[in-house]
Amino acid sequence: MELIQIVEALIFAAPEPVSTTEIAKAVRRAAEESGEEGAREWENVNSKQIENVIDELGEKLGSSGRSIELQEGSHGWRFVTRSDFAHWVRALLPEMRPERLSPPALETLALIAYRQPITKADIEAVRGVSVDGMLQKVMDRGLVQVGGRADLPGRPLLYETTELFMEHFGVKQLEDLPNATELRTVELPTAEEEEAEESATAEGDEASEGESEDSAEEGETEEAPEETDLERAERELEEEENAAASGEDNQIEEASEEAAEEENNKE
Repeated sequence: MELIQIVEALIFAAPEPVSTTEIAKAVRRAAEESGEEGAREWENVNSKQIENVIDELGEKLGSSGRSIELQEGSHGWRFVTRSDFAHWVRALLPEMRPERLSPPALETLALIAYRQPITKADIEAVRGVSVDGMLQKVMDRGLVQVGGRADLPGRPLLYETTELFMEHFGVKQLEDLPNATELRTVELPTAEEEEAEESATAEGDEASEGESEDSAEEGETEEAPEETDLERAERELEEEENAAASGEDNQIEEASEEAAEEENNKE
């Protein structure tokens, strides 16, 4: 019996992905309890030795053309069927056919994966639309979960990917995602920036309205334009007529006063 055979048996028998540390502990414990000849050499096996054995096992499986391969996930190692045989596996297990995510759902999932933890408002600030339905879909699939609350007004929920997401896409850690370094640091719009822009736009509209009102008031107090020659002539003629009429009225009043004095004298 060789160590590579033992490691293969442990990974195959484990109901869940198993880490190199767990494999090393199991081998040491079994070696101490075993009475088999040669087992004592594995009593002090360490994780590094197990990693080397796993690498060797993976190479042997790949070179032999077997239909299974070793895959390391976030929780450890497991055997999986190679993707070349997916069509045949689906024929045996049609109920396990994966449901495809729509492009909007994939966009939402990608934003969460690369920028987690992230609020719904920030996702909507990037996508420009409501993501309630898409968010619920990826959560129903077990790919996203609530990871806490943001230290922001209203304490909005924070969303993050799950272990199932890592297994589904075959990555051990988030850094293994394509272009992770670049896409996790690129500047994206946030809900706070969007609110600030909306506030600035509203203030600008109010200022424009105020300027319009000020302009209207200034227009009301503007000096009258210079009168033309015709307007000036008409105004002077009107003034002369008013003066003549006023003079006639004064003469009539004076005549009336003289007549009244004569009558008084006769009496």
